[in-house]
Amino acid sequence: MAVTASSPNKVKASNIRSNATGRLHITGVQAIDVHPGLHGAPMTQTQPYWWEAAPPSTLPRHPVAPRCDVAIVGAGYTGLSAALTLARAGRSVQVFDKIRPGEGASTRNGGIASGNLRPSYQEMVKSFGEARAKAIQLEAKAAREDLIRFIADEKIDCDFKLTGRFSGASNPHDYEGLAREADLLSRELGVEAYAVPRADQHAVLGTDFYHGGMVRNDIGGLHPAKFHAGMLRLASEAGAVVHGETAVLGVGAKAGRFEVSTDRGNVACDHVITGTNGYTDQSDKWLRRRLVPVRSRIIATAPLSDNLMRQLMPKGVMCSETRKLHYYYRPSPDGRRILFGGRDGTIAGDPTWPTENLKRALADIFPVLDGADITHSWYGHVAMNRDMIPRIFSKDGVRYAAGYCGSGVVWARWAGQKAAQQVLGLPEATSALDFRPPAAVPFFNGTAWFMPAVFAWLTLQDRVDQLRTQRATARERTI
Repeated sequence: MAVTASSPNKVKASNIRSNATGRLHITGVQAIDVHPGLHGAPMTQTQPYWWEAAPPSTLPRHPVAPRCDVAIVGAGYTGLSAALTLARAGRSVQVFDKIRPGEGASTRNGGIASGNLRPSYQEMVKSFGEARAKAIQLEAKAAREDLIRFIADEKIDCDFKLTGRFSGASNPHDYEGLAREADLLSRELGVEAYAVPRADQHAVLGTDFYHGGMVRNDIGGLHPAKFHAGMLRLASEAGAVVHGETAVLGVGAKAGRFEVSTDRGNVACDHVITGTNGYTDQSDKWLRRRLVPVRSRIIATAPLSDNLMRQLMPKGVMCSETRKLHYYYRPSPDGRRILFGGRDGTIAGDPTWPTENLKRALADIFPVLDGADITHSWYGHVAMNRDMIPRIFSKDGVRYAAGYCGSGVVWARWAGQKAAQQVLGLPEATSALDFRPPAAVPFFNGTAWFMPAVFAWLTLQDRVDQLRTQRATARERTI
């Protein structure tokens, strides 16, 4: 169903009806065309929407040099950030990726520049102590600000906009928590943030689904594939040699140096940085037991009318929410589509039900989009760790930057830069993310066999919470 509308008026699901001619009518809104799935609906593409403007590049095949100062495993945001920092400091750098550079999460993510931290401040205090918890929060702010500076200074054309982000409360209790968080951000970190009561919600987001929320204005959005293309260009211009479609088979020690084995030859080097994150394979079994790859899927609607986009997303903000199995979404950079994402729940193949699940969740929030045409549905891997915060750490001299927990747009570039600064021995290399390696996950060797059960459990919890909230609201209305 292609959706257009000529009225900015609020649309309710009860006002939508379809007639036998295939025209959809909404009370107070001009009739809109319906294209049933078997009679002209567009084919849903499984490649990322972002690749239409910036597909991953197949690079020229350069010889693998037998010697360099630093070898980097992974050519996503992390690896390219480290490579750029080191090459500009005069180090000889080779970067290896088993697929095309950026073909993993760096060009598959939602492009929301959040620098998010999954644990609350109090949870981090309990786990790491107050000093480190506060330092991590301050570093998140610094990382977001540094990303904005980097894009501007390097003149990377990646459609970045500092839009702000709305976090929707799935129940009244969550709204109170978001209001407290907004106060904490303003008071302690100087971040412009404020609570949005449910009565004022439509000024920010055209939905009745949430019980209010919070806006923070230090978060924006970008085109992730264009951003990666810009970083690849900068790293190459600085002198780093990037080898795409060149798998690293292992890293060992030899004669006081590292030896990196690849499927195109071996490399002796003084330092190794690994930034494979959710795409870590059996070449590093130690790391693979510490990072859980989780599929995150995004769907893209067909282009919507200007009026409907203004009605649904009047501020053009990035969006998140408080459900346990939460969804994230945003307008496309051109403001014509909604990109809607969430955890996939599968570990193999590409079944259709995760796409259908996202379509239902989209329609729950925006009923007018029930049955809307979906042009793209794709997934990538994010990497979780037991600390649930981004990490920088070392083992046997190899430096790692990984575990961004779904917030790699900000954290991956920052962590890669920090790892490179450590190699250079710079004072600014200090990071609150750099401490003991994350613990291994029990009964886990790289395949997230437990994710379908986790997905089902979180889904059940969200449904129970929604039913409780609906019943409580109904009781209040009868009083």
